[in-house]
Amino acid sequence: MSEEVKPQGNSFYERPNVKLDTIQVSGGIPFGIEQVSNKELGIAGAYGAWGKSYNNAHLPEFVETRMGHSLGDNEQLELADLGFESRHHVPILTQAENHQLEVEVGARMIQEAAQSNGWQTSEVEGLLVGTSGPISNDYLSEIAQRAGVPNEALKVSVHKACDGSVGALNLALNPELAETGQFNIAEELRGKKVLVGGIEGLSRFIGFSQDKNALQLFGNGFGMIGLIPGKTIKFLVGKSMDVFDSEGLLKVRMLYPHEGLKAIGKLVEVVQEKASYIRVAGLMHEPEDGSNISMAGLMGMVKLFVRTGVQAVTDVFGSYQKLMEKLGTPDKKLAVAIVHHANYKINKLKEKHLLKEGISFPMPWLLKDFGNVSAASNMIAFLRQLPQIKPGDHVLFDGFGAGTYYDVVAVELGG
Repeated sequence: MSEEVKPQGNSFYERPNVKLDTIQVSGGIPFGIEQVSNKELGIAGAYGAWGKSYNNAHLPEFVETRMGHSLGDNEQLELADLGFESRHHVPILTQAENHQLEVEVGARMIQEAAQSNGWQTSEVEGLLVGTSGPISNDYLSEIAQRAGVPNEALKVSVHKACDGSVGALNLALNPELAETGQFNIAEELRGKKVLVGGIEGLSRFIGFSQDKNALQLFGNGFGMIGLIPGKTIKFLVGKSMDVFDSEGLLKVRMLYPHEGLKAIGKLVEVVQEKASYIRVAGLMHEPEDGSNISMAGLMGMVKLFVRTGVQAVTDVFGSYQKLMEKLGTPDKKLAVAIVHHANYKINKLKEKHLLKEGISFPMPWLLKDFGNVSAASNMIAFLRQLPQIKPGDHVLFDGFGAGTYYDVVAVELGG
């Protein structure tokens, strides 16, 4: 018998525009998806989740099942203070079941995102997706084929942890990222119908983890937007940075091909396996015990992301101001910043440090009902903000993730 979708309060599944379904794997896995569009901008997309929805009150039962024992009082995170009220998890499944499930979810993400833009999947010319721990090495190709995306469409799989989707967006828009002699993704995609997103089966990724913080913070999620680079979304300025996490404050296992420590001098590998497929893979400080994730604690996350993250944003903001002056619009402001939702306290601390540098713009918190969904985070947040954005608005995307990787890009939306 299929498992029914029974929201527990503060659940994404309770939103009025969410389409609910059950994916027939292991007795039935709840699935929900919502389409969002802004016709004035010509931008739309879809986002959602799969698995049972656990709110903060019911999360301990999930953690107890995974760890085999209850959390102590001093081990329970104040999740509401960190900006999270619920998240989505699947039961322990076999590798084959997880593969079947995540291919189906990924294909539906692509189909719904294309449909929300008024496109057939056969019209898609570019597909860029961030994924922290893909279920298979050719996951992007699999979901593209299942969804009906043409074989010749350019596919770029980005593995930079939570920075994956903003890293993908930066690649789709910023021609300056390509090194000499390297295929220029942004130049290739300019003027074409492109889908950019992130999808994270983090419930599977942390399935056998004994990391009490990871089990409380992370959950499943996906988000994907449609754009025509240079038309519906125009690149202004951007930057990509990497600083190896030598202390191992957030250790993550690489479930994708990477040369490993031999490539430590150059953390990101770009491999074009065939004309229509590129893999962008970031080196991670992996857990020594072979587990998928190991976190140093919340203060470790602050130390890891805030200092360098503020520098990345400050650099891009400075470039943005120079560009506005050059264009004769020095008073033009960023309408909003779409910041990765690692946790609310990290974002507020980044905001505080940016204010010390004289930098201020809105940084709304938009993902209370998802938990930390890594590379899916920025795309979901952007889609939730999308109805409020006006033609000509300038938006900053701020992505950061384990490794550590930072992509910050400012864009203009609409004609």
